[in-house]
Amino acid sequence: MADADIIRRFVPPHPPRTEGPVAAWRGFFGERARTAVYGWSEAAFGAPYLKRKVLGYTVHMPLRPELIQHVLLDNAANYVKPDLVKRLLARTIGQGLLSSDGDLWRDQRKIVAANFAPAPIDRLIPTFAAAANGVAARWHDGEVDVAASGVAVTMRIIADSLFAGDARLTTEAAVNHIKAALDGVGEARLQVLLGLPLMPWSLKGKRAHAGQRYLRETLGQVVKDRGPGGGPDDFLGTLIRALYAKFPPGEAFALAVDNAATFYLAGHETTANALAWTLFLLSEQPALQERCAAEAAAALAAGEADPELPERLPLLRRVLEESLRLYPPAPRFDRQAAAADRIGDYAVNPGDIVSIWPWLLHRHRALWDDPDAFDPDRFLPGARAARHRFAYLPFGGGPRLCVGMRFATIEALAVLAHWLRAWHFAPLPGREVQVSGMITMRPKDGLPLILSRRSH
Repeated sequence: MADADIIRRFVPPHPPRTEGPVAAWRGFFGERARTAVYGWSEAAFGAPYLKRKVLGYTVHMPLRPELIQHVLLDNAANYVKPDLVKRLLARTIGQGLLSSDGDLWRDQRKIVAANFAPAPIDRLIPTFAAAANGVAARWHDGEVDVAASGVAVTMRIIADSLFAGDARLTTEAAVNHIKAALDGVGEARLQVLLGLPLMPWSLKGKRAHAGQRYLRETLGQVVKDRGPGGGPDDFLGTLIRALYAKFPPGEAFALAVDNAATFYLAGHETTANALAWTLFLLSEQPALQERCAAEAAAALAAGEADPELPERLPLLRRVLEESLRLYPPAPRFDRQAAAADRIGDYAVNPGDIVSIWPWLLHRHRALWDDPDAFDPDRFLPGARAARHRFAYLPFGGGPRLCVGMRFATIEALAVLAHWLRAWHFAPLPGREVQVSGMITMRPKDGLPLILSRRSH
């Protein structure tokens, strides 16, 4: 069923756009150095291809789906993780699945993928429900920061589902250190581009380094406590056993910590943001929110632990997908050309950077009608089938499609269903909502909404 009859036209907030091109050097100063999606020109959302020089690097930005398909799928072997990105992420996630290439990536992908098959994820639906209800139990009628609640619930879920509920991963200190580690990316990015040593230049940089150390040391201790046997038969236990069976002990330990850090960070931050943005969008659409709440109540009444729960939430899924379009979890991701190539009519030299921007792609005027407006009907079956599959990339695409996509989607749907069934969400009067972040897209300074308990 289409929802145009209950949706009022709404353009969610996005950073201001300039009329003409913005110089590349501006990306290292002011808000552009803190927020990846800040300061784009209006022309960028209609261009087929962008190319620029950034501190000596040639950067290609294809904005037609068929060109992106060439990079991510048709000639994916030629486009690897950039050396700059590997150096930037080395302190945090080492050579884990997200930052590795070649045989090392393939070996880790095979090991990790088994944990994210449909059956293991379906068995986690009660875990998602328990975490959602646990966080909501601390809510009250009135103002609540749903961004902070999103972090709390996803950290609880990651700890319970992937790390056997290890208490060290859900402390307030862990939350603060992770936020600091992510906030420091802008400063570290400039150092990497300039070829400088990665060292803190500012208080934010010092906090970022402390956050990285805390994360690595804590997860290193968790892995060490498990030992080569892996401990409990959860994600981490399975991962440790498989790595020790494949690699020498020292390398296996390092890769176990690298992947623990990868999935701990990626597993909670991006989904937490998706929850916050989805609730914000629904808070601005009261009639649609009521329909989603009724759908959630009916679906949960049929069985909270039923693996078919996500299939009983088609409207909520469309709202979530539109939220991921407007606020993609990762606004950009990069590849580096290993050999000379052509992307359409554009020559690519070895070492060139190819930057894929879901932020631009998802709001591109040639691909979407009224692209800045909220409209979940874009994801009705007919509309979805008519769209090029590389026009919508909230989880990437090609062989490196996010291995946790199903986990994140079902987790988000389950949490949203439980929260919407019990609570109504309304905007906080006078609150200006803004986007922030370099790696992920979080609401700046949180996202407070007005909550009220539903009578039923």
